Amino acid sequence: MAILVDQNTRLLVQGITGREGEFHAGQMLDYGTKVVAGVTPGKGGHFACDGRVPVFDTVAEAVEATAADAAVIYVPARFAPDAVLEAADAGIGLIVCVTEGIPVLDMIRVQAYIHQKNVRLVGPNCPGLLSPGKAKVGIMPGHIAMPGPVGVVSRSGTLTYEVVYALTARGVGQTTCVGIGGDPVIGTRFTDVLALFEADPQTEQVVLIGEIGGNDEELAARFIQQHMAKPVVAFVAGQTAPPGKRMGHAGAIIEGGAGTAGEKIAALEAAGVRVAAHPEQIADLVAGRK
Repeated sequence: MAILVDQNTRLLVQGITGREGEFHAGQMLDYGTKVVAGVTPGKGGHFACDGRVPVFDTVAEAVEATAADAAVIYVPARFAPDAVLEAADAGIGLIVCVTEGIPVLDMIRVQAYIHQKNVRLVGPNCPGLLSPGKAKVGIMPGHIAMPGPVGVVSRSGTLTYEVVYALTARGVGQTTCVGIGGDPVIGTRFTDVLALFEADPQTEQVVLIGEIGGNDEELAARFIQQHMAKPVVAFVAGQTAPPGKRMGHAGAIIEGGAGTAGEKIAALEAAGVRVAAHPEQIADLVAGRK
């Protein structure tokens, strides 16, 4: 089985008439994802993606007309928080926010609201989700993946692609690849995804890709030690990063001596996780456990 998205997911695309929204909506359609609607205020009644996707003015109208149950957001940062809230109010259960650059205070407000609504948000500033052979939601390239028994969860989009490609090249397929995003405030964390993979009967082992900053990897290590029977292989990016300098993602910064790669690696290894020294080693460690 896949987690979060599969062949039955009915997806709507917020911002579908924008350049990025329409391009990636077309990519998702071509992969086989059921993109049933798009939303752009003022463009209701039009069609996007060469006439394949109807466009609505609001998410509520789109949900009523198409029974969409998931949304992906491709709108500018200043509009993205309200787009998440609109999707949550319309009854969407899974929201994927690709948009980067959303202010932390806005995300704190959004996170508090969606928790009340019992809605799952993936992101922001994330590549989204890919269940090989079933559905892709976001910007992950579908051709690098293949169906199989390994779940992948990552804070880094680029490293996700590299690792998934390496796994596929070794003949090791994936159940679902999840990019949770690298911002300080995100909707879905490592522990949430690890719990889903642990409960998924077709996921036999998990790859976790972390990076410096915050304490999500330490929390993941504790969860793995206490709640997971499935083996986990990990990699932590930023091992040579200097303190006080943000590296790539908004959340990838060592502050006050906390959030270092060394601390995260030590916590994961103490939980029985095999930690790769470099990304290229991940596929070898996973294949060796098959």
